Amino acid sequence: MNKEILESYEERYHLVMERISEIPSESALTGNIKMYFDTVAGFMLDIRDLLEIVSSGKLDSYTLEEHKTLQDKYYGPMKKENYEKSFLNPTYAVSELAEYGGILSMVYAELTELIPQCFEERMDLVTIYAELFVEIYGIFTSSDKILEAAKDSIYYFHHDYSELFIGESIERMVEPSYDFFRKIVMESDLEDLRYLYRYGSYISENEIKMAEYLNSLSEEELQSMADTYTEGYRIGFAVSNKDIKKKKTVKVEFPIGMERMIRLAVKNFEKIGLESIIIRGKTRNCYGTSVNRQFEYDHKDDSGYYFNKGYVERALEVLKKAFDEHAVAAKVHGGPAVVDAFGEEDFHPKNKAENYSFDEKQNELQVYYRSKSGELTNTYIPGDERSFTIIAYPLPSIGKDFEEIFRETVKLNTLDYVLYRDMQQKLIDTLDQGYAVRVKGSNGNKTDIVVKLHPLKDPKKETIFENCVADVNIPVGEVFTSPVLEGTNGILNVSKVYLGEYSYDNMTLKFEDGVVREYSCDNFENPEEGKKLIYDNVMFRHEFLPLGEFAIGTNTTAFVMARKYKIEDKMPILIAEKTGPHFAVGDTCYSHAEDVAMFNPDGKEVVARSNTYADLRDTDPQKAYFNCHTDITIPYDELGEITVLCEDGREIPIILDGRFVVPGTEELNRPLDEQ
Repeated sequence: MNKEILESYEERYHLVMERISEIPSESALTGNIKMYFDTVAGFMLDIRDLLEIVSSGKLDSYTLEEHKTLQDKYYGPMKKENYEKSFLNPTYAVSELAEYGGILSMVYAELTELIPQCFEERMDLVTIYAELFVEIYGIFTSSDKILEAAKDSIYYFHHDYSELFIGESIERMVEPSYDFFRKIVMESDLEDLRYLYRYGSYISENEIKMAEYLNSLSEEELQSMADTYTEGYRIGFAVSNKDIKKKKTVKVEFPIGMERMIRLAVKNFEKIGLESIIIRGKTRNCYGTSVNRQFEYDHKDDSGYYFNKGYVERALEVLKKAFDEHAVAAKVHGGPAVVDAFGEEDFHPKNKAENYSFDEKQNELQVYYRSKSGELTNTYIPGDERSFTIIAYPLPSIGKDFEEIFRETVKLNTLDYVLYRDMQQKLIDTLDQGYAVRVKGSNGNKTDIVVKLHPLKDPKKETIFENCVADVNIPVGEVFTSPVLEGTNGILNVSKVYLGEYSYDNMTLKFEDGVVREYSCDNFENPEEGKKLIYDNVMFRHEFLPLGEFAIGTNTTAFVMARKYKIEDKMPILIAEKTGPHFAVGDTCYSHAEDVAMFNPDGKEVVARSNTYADLRDTDPQKAYFNCHTDITIPYDELGEITVLCEDGREIPIILDGRFVVPGTEELNRPLDEQ
């Protein structure tokens, strides 16, 4: 932030920290409530000390072990071994603090977000959150209606500071002047692993071992990885007929530990006229391994304590104002270039009654907010002008074969796209003959669905499926379409699939006229808990979602690699979607760019770019888009058939018993037959 702005907080900062230092010696509260406020006051005084350590430059002299010790001090209450009896745990907090436990656990959890902010010397954020804590303490020592007053305090805090929180998030997303993370990437001595701790994010063995491994690779190997990544981004603009020369910035997203590759990628982007923007994140942007995924799961809905109509209206007002202020930068922002990571340790979330859960009205508000904020984003960063790319690499936590899996993944990301392009074209030529596709499972998979296809007016010039080679979605290996919803009916089932943060067991979705109407999974003994997991994280709290994409993955090499190393359940959807047919619920792949003509390498225009909902984009955009897109893949060995259904009664098989049967695609079966 501007130095003068930060200095304006200095007096408030010292006053509030002095007040916090007095809390442990006071007797206005007793019992467990006093224990809570003493504990959190101690944490805030530790935050004060951390800010001083960073601001004084003392961190520069810390050894690697001293950095680890400092990190353990601040992130310690969140770690698994300490979490069960921490006030950060809503279950423990409620057991000790009764009706006040939930909201006080939420306040403590929000204060932990100050740890990384200290590394950016954000005295302003530390000050305002410290003032919130003191205000909450005052309520407990003097108010007659404690819970009501505490909720009001938290609501007005987020409402009144929304201009800071939301406004800054937009500024950082599109303005390259914020360079805290870029400087770490570009200026650090990457062989001295102390640089990892400069982010302020939690640094685990994953980040350390990843950095060590990349330091063992040659400059040529790393340059090849960077080239694959940045070329995918450039080609993404070219194949979708978008002018990359109109863009000046790209948002670079990556897991901490991959700085050697990212440094080369930033230089590559500079050569094509793009300045890299890097911002902090948890599972996207610049991110590290979670200190405790159950902690994050327990607090994922904490915004519900203040999320109401008044807040949403204020947030949207501030969002528009922020975009207005940064409209020039937003217009020339090209979109994200993402390095994804896979291989985290298995996580099976526990649902707890003490965790905050959105009520029905809040669910509706969240869907509304996502829709309106999506509209605003598309207005200022037009979807028909931006692009993206995404590539994935394994984390060291994937197991003892990490280095082998990493090398195999590099090979996957550079497979011969010409070979795949030509075989995929043969699949498309076959698919273009049909009005629908029938997909059935095998070996216990209950999938039985008919997907309706877009009609062709001129088959010589038009096609239904896009021939996807390695550009925005790396690695190579799929053909996909936007299905016709009416007439798409049946069951989609997968025995196990990893989507986003969670793994789902025996997931089943039922489609009626292309819309998900029922769903379930076997993650919990109580079926309702499984439904809620899907509702929150796949349906994104929509009452229904359309089938936005049907695709056939052709990357049998990736499938075999996953089986070889027994990592099928850890593969990211980016790669997993290429290892069988997949179905995406939510928006189409052409969301906000349906009117941009798209052509395959053979020159035919891909005409299946919209559906019944997306057709409303000009008349009712709130109903046109769902602002989500989740791919769900059936692996080859659970696949009985994919058959093209033709108007004249012909049925042309694409895959039978997990093997491609279209003439000219035999090479796709070789990895499967050799495994």
